[in-house]
Amino acid sequence: MTESVVELENVTVVRGGHTILSGLNWTIREGETWAVVGATGSGKTTLAEVIRGKQLITGEVRWPLIDRLRASGRRVNYPSQVIAHVSFKEESRLFSYAGHYYQQRFEFADSDEPLSLVQFLRHGTNATDAEIHAITDRLGVREQLTQPFMTLSNGQTRRSRLARALLAKPELLILDDPFIGLDTAGRADLTALLDELRREGKRLVLNCRADMVPPWVTHVWEGGGQKAEGGMEQSKPSPSSFPPSAFCPPPSAEVIDLRNVTVAYGEKRILDNVTWTVRAGERWAVVGPNGSGKTTLLSLLCGDHPQAYANDISLFGRRRGTGETIWDVKRNVGLVSPEFHLYFTEPLTADRTAATGFHDALADRPTTPEQDARVRELFAAFGIANLHGRLFRCLSVGEQRLVLLARALVKRPPLVILDEPFQGLDAARVETCRAWLDRELGDDQTLLFVTHELAELPRTVTQTLRLDRGRVG
Repeated sequence: MTESVVELENVTVVRGGHTILSGLNWTIREGETWAVVGATGSGKTTLAEVIRGKQLITGEVRWPLIDRLRASGRRVNYPSQVIAHVSFKEESRLFSYAGHYYQQRFEFADSDEPLSLVQFLRHGTNATDAEIHAITDRLGVREQLTQPFMTLSNGQTRRSRLARALLAKPELLILDDPFIGLDTAGRADLTALLDELRREGKRLVLNCRADMVPPWVTHVWEGGGQKAEGGMEQSKPSPSSFPPSAFCPPPSAEVIDLRNVTVAYGEKRILDNVTWTVRAGERWAVVGPNGSGKTTLLSLLCGDHPQAYANDISLFGRRRGTGETIWDVKRNVGLVSPEFHLYFTEPLTADRTAATGFHDALADRPTTPEQDARVRELFAAFGIANLHGRLFRCLSVGEQRLVLLARALVKRPPLVILDEPFQGLDAARVETCRAWLDRELGDDQTLLFVTHELAELPRTVTQTLRLDRGRVG
């Protein structure tokens, strides 16, 4: 029989009083490439942490691979020394989102000697310049080597984290949702690269959606374990009792008006002469490859980017720089994005996290009974009523994304900006949220929906803004 790499026997993980994994038995053998698929909140990321010896468990985890490495003379004290896990979020002594604020992504001059991508890649590895250039070329981030790490787009950050893991030359590489956040070309290129690594003998485990499993995967395990205690059952939406926003732009009024907008850092143009008008009630798709300027465009609309004041930008009929504050802008906007997700580090429960959307803040503030009812209404509609009262940081990435989606919608904002809102969600959950947006968004609410997956677009989306290298395509 082929030698085993990792063996799990009757493994159970309980966190915060909730059972995440229960009674798991699993063996990974040499020559096998696994994909772990399952519903949102089924414990896939927790399973990766178990394999690396990073979770308190009942049961037993054995690492025959490490025993063989030690027998050959290699010094291995912990599984995490030879098993790499590329997850959604970089949190380490090298870089922590808790040590930065969201707007700092666009004002990185405020950061003392910001960590560059090349510094991030060198840390903890013995990689040569040639190796760094080769892997960043392959993953499409070589042009960003001198760029501050915190300013990278969601897709660029994911590829950079993968590059660093590969430079460390792990014996086993576990990847959480490696294909989400990547454009079509980037996904195809990454699939080819991972296949190449597999054929070279790299041991791989992918946590991914069932419809994204590459054809070269040899084994698929559904579930990762059992669902979190209480599951994520669908709930019938209850009638809303929460009043609409006090500010409702009249039909066809201009909500966004950009005239020849350009954003540049030195000689590098992120947005190049963009002109765009959006009217109240319109539904737009915003699409384009990684690095095309989508995130920068949205930061201008949300009041987060300082170069808004140097451009001709009007929101809700008022030009930026005519006396309004960032909070005047945010009052009319509901936002969820991968970048905002990364920077949300407050120690709040899921329901209090969603409630921060009423005040456009990250800190907890008092809410009314009507506002609390609105949070419960959205949690029921998205099938996450069981998460009420649980710590946000203890939820899976997909569960967190659903909570932040609710946060973006709680106040019924006139402008709803959803930047890849369905990352980390299973297909059933995507369809539930998509149907809710089609059914529940008001005629006076304007929607901007950013995605690399056109099948995720709500059916009511009828217009498209396409960006490529900062220009409107």
